Amino acid sequence: MDVAEEASVSAFAEDVRSRHGRVTLLINNAGVSLHDFRWLMNINFWGTVFGAKYFLPILKREKHAHIVNLSSVFGIIAPAEECAYSASKFAVRGFTEALRHELAGGNVGVSCVHPGGIQTPIARRSRIGAGTSESKREKNIERFEKLARTPPEKAAARILRGVERREPRILIGTDAYQIDILQRLRPASYWKTLAKILEDPSATNN
Repeated sequence: MDVAEEASVSAFAEDVRSRHGRVTLLINNAGVSLHDFRWLMNINFWGTVFGAKYFLPILKREKHAHIVNLSSVFGIIAPAEECAYSASKFAVRGFTEALRHELAGGNVGVSCVHPGGIQTPIARRSRIGAGTSESKREKNIERFEKLARTPPEKAAARILRGVERREPRILIGTDAYQIDILQRLRPASYWKTLAKILEDPSATNN
């Protein structure tokens, strides 16, 4: 299924409904990292919107149901050279928060997830943005792999625990909590601190 294609998501939702009869949990987790704005927004943002749109009527039939939308710590902060990705994750955050407010008091809970560095191959498998050299890409991958410390299994368990508690906002990883606090304390100047850490990830171990 191509989450960026509305017809594909609509058909998938109908297929799930016809075969299983019910849905209690929807997790919108498709995501990519790249400088191609349109392609990235179609997957990261519109894929989330389409998933909610076509599964929400099915979820509303349940006594208790839940929607989980994956944003990122880059939906809390916006690093340099991550314009497209951050824009998409801020969009997911805004959509999710508005949706939660609209559904408040009903049977469908809504959570926005902000993972820190998760040990997945997203950086190594991502497309190379226009104008990005192979050496710079390798440097970015190396930096990501040093900073990504949370195993996917631990992240999944944290999300499910958040669903059970109907938490509106789920942060994953110590780095996510640290970034969230830093952004709250220095909303206009957090990048000065984070840029130093990203330049030398080993500094966080001292």
